[in-house]
Amino acid sequence: MPITDPSVDAFLTEGAPARDAVLHEMEAYGAERRFPLVGPAVGAFLEVLARAVSARTVFEMGSGFGYSAAWWLRALPPGGAVVLTDGDPDNAARGTAYLERLGHRGRFRYVVGDAIEALEREAGPFDVVFCDIDKADYPRVVGPAVEKLRDGGLLVTDNALWGGRVADPAARDAATDGVRRYLRAVAADPRLATSVLPLRDGVAVSVKGSAPRGAGPVGKFAR
Repeated sequence: MPITDPSVDAFLTEGAPARDAVLHEMEAYGAERRFPLVGPAVGAFLEVLARAVSARTVFEMGSGFGYSAAWWLRALPPGGAVVLTDGDPDNAARGTAYLERLGHRGRFRYVVGDAIEALEREAGPFDVVFCDIDKADYPRVVGPAVEKLRDGGLLVTDNALWGGRVADPAARDAATDGVRRYLRAVAADPRLATSVLPLRDGVAVSVKGSAPRGAGPVGKFAR
């Protein structure tokens, strides 16, 4: 759910970079089935993030049928690669077909199963870890993700504001609590510097690296 004004959200979507016909097809497929996608505005932001850190390797936790991976792959150099995860083999098959049609054969691989367990099995390090799994499981991501990131790498998380419910004290469901706990965990982790952008449904971006002397977690999230 976009938390920005609908007119602003529409403006950002309209201003997103030109997209291949296959990406438009993926967007239409998601809309028809009410399948949650990051959308073109966030997709463009993911591409910028990958370019900013000269990413070559991305690990996705919760890939669906490959829409966000398509944006990462736009940013990676020819030798770069994305590992996708999803619990549904049908999503993996559909995503594979879409990404190959986009010309990315050999630049990605799907792992069908639990995303956290899949990450723990990887040797790493990765330049980017992207989190978009079930929200109640978000807090479990932090430890494995930071361990598998290189210094200077990014942990990027979608739905970080969860329709604004993270700011509603009355919202006590497992998903909202999971997002809140995740935000507190990344804010309190001394290995990370984190910011949350109010883009679409909120995107949290954490960079791994040693904090300067005297720095430390501040703000409500880390308390």
